[in-house]
Amino acid sequence: MKQEYFEIGQIVNTFGIKGIVKVNSFAEDPLEFEQLKTILVEKNKKLLEFEIEEAKLHKNQVLLKLKGINDINEAEKYKGCYIKLPREKAKKLPENTYFIADLIGLEVYTDNGELLGKVDDIYNSGSADIYVIKNELGKQILLPGIKDVIKEIDVDNEKIIVHLIDGLV
Repeated sequence: MKQEYFEIGQIVNTFGIKGIVKVNSFAEDPLEFEQLKTILVEKNKKLLEFEIEEAKLHKNQVLLKLKGINDINEAEKYKGCYIKLPREKAKKLPENTYFIADLIGLEVYTDNGELLGKVDDIYNSGSADIYVIKNELGKQILLPGIKDVIKEIDVDNEKIIVHLIDGLV
């Protein structure tokens, strides 16, 4: 199922006394925050829209000045909150690339029709993405995100077809 909103970061602390918040960015490029005009902050299961007055990178974190948050006491209220972006505002992806959020939970089948489990996580190992597949017993299989292994990704039908090359499982 396609995600309606993407988590793009988490407010982890305040910065200074003027209401600036420190954000751990989940975006591939934290500088993407500088391109945004507004964000959604999830607080108490509600999405609150904030206009970004300023965004800048600081020691691998993003510092955000949000309109309406003008002092440290107000900023403190948002510590731990996640920042979300509606799908339509997300960066457009090249063909045959996917948002990880759309792949989590998809069923993974071999090209022989055997169900291996569901995508539990995807992380980057440097040379390729690693797909973490977990079956109903909790057993994990790690598959490299390469063309020889990942044969078909069908987000609409919520399944991935893989070819198990020798030595993988």
